[in-house]
Amino acid sequence: MRYSVVTFGCRVNQAESLRYEEDLRRRGGEAVSPECADLVVVNSCSVTASADQGTRQAIRRIARDNPAARIVVTGCYATRRQDEVATLPGVIRLIPNDEKDRLVSTVTSELGVTSAERFGKGEGSCGAVIEPGVAGRTAYSLRVQTGCEERCTYCIIPSTRGRCRSRPIEAVVAEVVRLHGAGFKEVVLTGVHLGAYGRDLSPSATLLDLLRALADRTADILFRIGSLEPMDCTPAVVDLVSRSGRFAPHFHLPLQHAADPVLRAMRRPYTADTYRRLVDGVRDRLAHAFIGSDVIVGFPRESDADFQVMAAFLQASPLTGLHVFPYSDRPGTGAARLAPKVPGNDVRRRTAAIRTVAHELSRRFRDSQVGTVRPGLTLEDGTLVVTDNYLKVRIPPGRARNDRVAVRILSAGETLAGTVRTVNEGPHPGGKEPGTRY
Repeated sequence: MRYSVVTFGCRVNQAESLRYEEDLRRRGGEAVSPECADLVVVNSCSVTASADQGTRQAIRRIARDNPAARIVVTGCYATRRQDEVATLPGVIRLIPNDEKDRLVSTVTSELGVTSAERFGKGEGSCGAVIEPGVAGRTAYSLRVQTGCEERCTYCIIPSTRGRCRSRPIEAVVAEVVRLHGAGFKEVVLTGVHLGAYGRDLSPSATLLDLLRALADRTADILFRIGSLEPMDCTPAVVDLVSRSGRFAPHFHLPLQHAADPVLRAMRRPYTADTYRRLVDGVRDRLAHAFIGSDVIVGFPRESDADFQVMAAFLQASPLTGLHVFPYSDRPGTGAARLAPKVPGNDVRRRTAAIRTVAHELSRRFRDSQVGTVRPGLTLEDGTLVVTDNYLKVRIPPGRARNDRVAVRILSAGETLAGTVRTVNEGPHPGGKEPGTRY
């Protein structure tokens, strides 16, 4: 059977979709484009109204271009609005989030597929069937936790993802060892509320426990830590990243807003000053770190003064990348009941202004890295490198995908240009500071 996996949204969805790819290949499936597939799995997002719309549009397009496709939809939109998704053309099955780990076995069983031979050519029924480059992924996104029990007023995800559930440390370590054997050199640790890792385990554990175990008991893998809520990015985590050499100097720390009245209305458990001290501390320890964030513009009751506070905060911050979201109501959230709403024209104007700030922060960081040397990993056809501090650098041809290199950054721009030398195999140098000469 020919299959295609279409993914929307967060790194957790990306990690889950990569596992679907592996499970389908293990059953002998052949990856093709959605237009040619017998089975299409759509892993949906519902963080914003536009995310819902994107899923609907993709499903309608697939059904139009490939009327014979059997479309299975999972993810947050499929969980939140099952009635709406079920009516879309070509959809034969909905898999809510609490069943998505069993998606492939459920769907192949319902389709009458009971062995690799019946599914396809009978290949890949055992052993390692995932490798760098599958689904376009050179680094492997590994979900170690799912679920969220925070109640931020703008967010629907706790109701679509459920309570926190963590994979035991031993299981994560074993998975990383397996991925290393399959050829992966970089693993991104993901979770819906990654900082809550281990609270549900018995005995309980912490994210720091997991990070230390991975650093001590696995070899030759560089780890990126996925999005961390500011209150979960502890000094001990920053210290481990700064000194171990096993973790990329890459943080994603969602701010959401910089005006304290708006943060309180969002039910975020920190102040703007707390966040400022956090990111300043990261920058002090890791001078070349990428520090990304999320912000929401036009939250209910956001005044023009609140907006100006956020704009000024961001302009003065050491952040290097921003995801900017115009606020949209999510039915069932606390924010949907808040009034007054910010007029649409004001939301668009403010969003455009913050995106201009985001562009400037990114440009400033890229410019600051010209002349430095960073370790990285080649992507695509080997002419693109992602550095440990999350810069994309174009290099001359002659490398394969998934090569470790050290890149001297020669010029800035939307994509940087550089030259390389090979990094000796062994423990990855990523994370060392100041780290400008390897």
